[in-house]
Amino acid sequence: MTQAPLHVAIIGAGINGVATALWLQRAGHRVTILDPRGPAGGTSYGNGGVLASCSVVPVTAPGLLAKAPRMLLDPSQPLFLRWSYLPRLLPWLFPYLRHANAADARRIAEGLAPIVGDSLAQHRQLAEGTGAESYIVPCDYNFLYRDRAHYAGDAFGFGLRRDLGLTWRELEGQAWRDYEPAFGPEIGFAASFADHGRIRNPGAYVTALAAHVERQGGRVLRTEVSAIVTEAGRATGVRAGGETIAADRVVLTAGVWSGPLGRQLGLKVPLESERGYHIELWDPSIIPNAASMVASGKFVMTPMEGRLRLAGIVEFGGLDAPASEAPLRLLERRARAVLPGLTWSRKEEWLGHRPAPTDSLPFIGEVPAIRGAFTGFGHHHIGLTAGPRTGRILAALINGQPPNINLAPYAPDRFL
Repeated sequence: MTQAPLHVAIIGAGINGVATALWLQRAGHRVTILDPRGPAGGTSYGNGGVLASCSVVPVTAPGLLAKAPRMLLDPSQPLFLRWSYLPRLLPWLFPYLRHANAADARRIAEGLAPIVGDSLAQHRQLAEGTGAESYIVPCDYNFLYRDRAHYAGDAFGFGLRRDLGLTWRELEGQAWRDYEPAFGPEIGFAASFADHGRIRNPGAYVTALAAHVERQGGRVLRTEVSAIVTEAGRATGVRAGGETIAADRVVLTAGVWSGPLGRQLGLKVPLESERGYHIELWDPSIIPNAASMVASGKFVMTPMEGRLRLAGIVEFGGLDAPASEAPLRLLERRARAVLPGLTWSRKEEWLGHRPAPTDSLPFIGEVPAIRGAFTGFGHHHIGLTAGPRTGRILAALINGQPPNINLAPYAPDRFL
């Protein structure tokens, strides 16, 4: 440690906040985590559970502008919009869509690669000695297609992955059926990435990590932060539950709920909720061997404890609207199509909120205008994957040890 012990207030108890707390404790600092929902109360509970180091290609790939209108009007496509929300969405949507070109997609992929590239190793290091290690399962991560021609339609994204040093196996025909007999004839080709992983219960995993923070003397408070307190251009604490909690440093890792507090720090935060769904099928009659992305439906199928989780779909409709039936029914239909004969004893449904910046890159770093204030939010589809690395970066910055990667792509003030 390069300085005296500090007290750090961390706003948000998802994977980014909890990882930051763990790495800070290992450096000798005191931590308080504040979140009205408690550990893993949001997206860290309901994600796809994949440690997806290959997930560097943004949604805004070339061709999105041509595809999006048709997808919105076709109920069989994995893109939904609550049309009444469109006027509120437009100020975010136009800048977002401007990134749907080859140059920006490449720049975004190059920005994401350093924080997701060694996710399995980062999670293992994060969980070591916490009691949460058993939730981490090494596995392949497969992208599934009807056939090779269908796979060729994603050539741009796989080209980006290849340029960033990622490798994969191509499986088709008998080789595919021998590798993964669970799937029916709708799937005939797979791009299989080794050295990935999955979390067999994401909510329990993050909760176990947070419990270790508490055992090591940290505090986890179920309370909502209404303000970040500053004095003379420095963060000095937070306002929560009607009281001020003093802190030497403050870290904002509240996911999609980070926007208002980010604006208090003088930041421009073009952040929108990309509503994501999951269905959990308990006691399924068919369980695939590995986590898979079903390309035709843009959803992930992940084996978990006693259940199969189907997670994905994109819906724009804000934070307050209830869950929609159409995305949930589409997930179920897609699962039945690729796993013929699938049955289960019961199912559970969930809606969560991915924090989506207009440029698909998270906000990680110290706030230039407010010393001692740090951000670690806006991870879009890669929150679980990038959480340990994000926490490690933030802890290093607070500890006076800048990490050896370029943090410019994640600059908190890049939109000012």
